[in-house]
Amino acid sequence: MTLMKDLFQNADWKTEKHVPAIDLPLQASKDGTFEIIVTVGRQIPHPNTSAHHIAYIEVYFLPQGEKFPYQAARCEFPAHGASTQGADTSGVYSLPEARVKIKTEKPGTVVACAYCNIHGLWENSAVLTIG
Repeated sequence: MTLMKDLFQNADWKTEKHVPAIDLPLQASKDGTFEIIVTVGRQIPHPNTSAHHIAYIEVYFLPQGEKFPYQAARCEFPAHGASTQGADTSGVYSLPEARVKIKTEKPGTVVACAYCNIHGLWENSAVLTIG
């Protein structure tokens, strides 16, 4: 049996263009609010064509001590240059970056995943502390 966890790939986002890079503060503000920015292709640009693109990014937050994560965002990127004239003719392209603000009183782990229509699922994570 294939499990979902076995379908995810990971690497260092600085050397692999499919890995979501996660930006967040070293610690959330005292009220627990913070912004998460997830980008695919920051160091090595990812193609964004009809034939090869990032379809979506999902962002989850797993509070420390809890078993299940909370989905904070799902951002889809449907513009890949296609038009009625054909693939890659419109000049309109979505850029794979997601921004979301969440509020939490608990430290935890931010997990981001991205789906490339050719190379599948990729994941990354970052730890958030509360100050």
